[in-house]
Amino acid sequence: MAPKKTTKAAAPAAQSAAKAKKHVQKGAHLKRSRKIRTTVRFRRPVTLSLPRKPRYQRKSVPRRNKLDQFTIIKYPLTTESAMKKIEDHNTLVFVTDIRANKPQIKSAFKKLYDAEVAKINTLVRPDGEKKAYVKLTPDFDAMDIANKINIC
Repeated sequence: MAPKKTTKAAAPAAQSAAKAKKHVQKGAHLKRSRKIRTTVRFRRPVTLSLPRKPRYQRKSVPRRNKLDQFTIIKYPLTTESAMKKIEDHNTLVFVTDIRANKPQIKSAFKKLYDAEVAKINTLVRPDGEKKAYVKLTPDFDAMDIANKINIC
């Protein structure tokens, strides 16, 4: 039996059938429509940003606090005016680290000398050192603490 010859009329029918099949498969996505732009500038849309999930720690050990109580309070001042403050105003005078603030000086003093602080005044001396005037509460005596640390 001889092979069937496709007629010229059958070829366009097959093409149109293939085209119809494609339209059915694509469905509603057949027509392309462009988004209407309302502004001249393109604003990048905000996309999902996930939190970091590191596979390993970048630091094995947390950094050591370099401003501990021994670094903050360097030494007590023993000048005549400092001695007068101890006697008259219940106040001790210390040279402290330049980076320390008043709450850090207060906590360092509490840890070192086990005494309550009423208030602290600080100043930076012309030579670049920080001086702290530590006024104690009335129930603690500055003279006792001065004797304990051998400055009186």
